[in-house]
Amino acid sequence: MVFLELFIEFFQIGLFAIGGGPATIPFLMDIPTRRDWYEVADVTNMLAVSESTPGPIGINMATYAGFKAAGFLGGIVATFSLVLPSLIVIVLIAKILDKFSKNKYIQSSFGTIRPAVTGLIATAVIGIFQTAIFTGAEGKFVFPIFSVVLCVLFFVLMNVKKLKKLHPAFWILCGAIIGIVFKL
Repeated sequence: MVFLELFIEFFQIGLFAIGGGPATIPFLMDIPTRRDWYEVADVTNMLAVSESTPGPIGINMATYAGFKAAGFLGGIVATFSLVLPSLIVIVLIAKILDKFSKNKYIQSSFGTIRPAVTGLIATAVIGIFQTAIFTGAEGKFVFPIFSVVLCVLFFVLMNVKKLKKLHPAFWILCGAIIGIVFKL
């Protein structure tokens, strides 16, 4: 039964989270309210891991949740069900793209989808901001001024001309060290 639940949950996310990894975050943050596969704080932690490893947040979180709920096979089922809607849509679009690419209704549908994707991504940003700044990864209250000051400091440092040339891995490493030291 858990395999069917994993399939349905992550298939729905894959079907409705148009816009890539960040668009899956609001859906991923909703799952812990209905299932015990992971905590909301795990989404924040997985986001940090996903930003420093290959693969989008949705795929990584589906694999994690599936593995935690039903082992190796659960991870495969959850991951497959997340990408299945995109695979189906891509195959269908590839079959009919040439035929309908100039159609005004198709073009206007893409214009309608863009604001929805923007809303999903904005929701994800707000949710992650609230979790990271106000509750931290362990669900404890974090002094928000300190976190905001760190974010502003990083932004300023990254835009200093001499420091701007540093490799992004340097900034990821600095962020990881600060997160570990201050338990953010």
